[in-house]
Amino acid sequence: MSDLFCRHNRFTADCPICSKGTLLESDAARPKPRAPTPSPRRSGGKPPLPSGAQFRGPYATAGPYDRDGERIEVRLEKVPGGIRLAEWANGALRRAAPVLPAADVGGLLTQARERQILPERELEKLETAAAQEATGDRAGWGSSAGRTGDLREELRVEAVDDGAVRIGRWILRPGADWELQEAPPMLPAARFAEALAAARRAGAA
Repeated sequence: MSDLFCRHNRFTADCPICSKGTLLESDAARPKPRAPTPSPRRSGGKPPLPSGAQFRGPYATAGPYDRDGERIEVRLEKVPGGIRLAEWANGALRRAAPVLPAADVGGLLTQARERQILPERELEKLETAAAQEATGDRAGWGSSAGRTGDLREELRVEAVDDGAVRIGRWILRPGADWELQEAPPMLPAARFAEALAAARRAGAA
């Protein structure tokens, strides 16, 4: 019987002090567990960039040129790891290997120097390549060879219609022929210089 009464002379089950923390504690007296604070829902990383957002670094430009019903300019841009040569129209990057008059290549390099877009060493390589004299050892295009994974690839500067050149990457897939990549080439400056020098020697640029 003594267990029914506490030292406060109350039924132990009714005493808010002696019943605290025991099975006899009433539900009303027990502190209610806190509801978990809802955390912002995450989607596995940073929020996606707005549709159409594109990297824009310092650049030199050639054009605009009227082609395919659009006014297109070609930009030489400094990007992480090298250079991107790309066509832009209406403020958007085009998914194409850039084409521009061969005579405008030198102007791009002049602008790149004036705007201090590239390091001096890279500019010198490109300017030296653009000054190469034709030797007639090859016709139509010049290239810089490399690899992408297990595949062979080339950056080519090749003559197209009306004194223009196309500067694009080509990939050789197993069991297939060389395939042009319809995308802006983005490679180290030394690759562009090597391809441009080869094209100049061949009379393609």
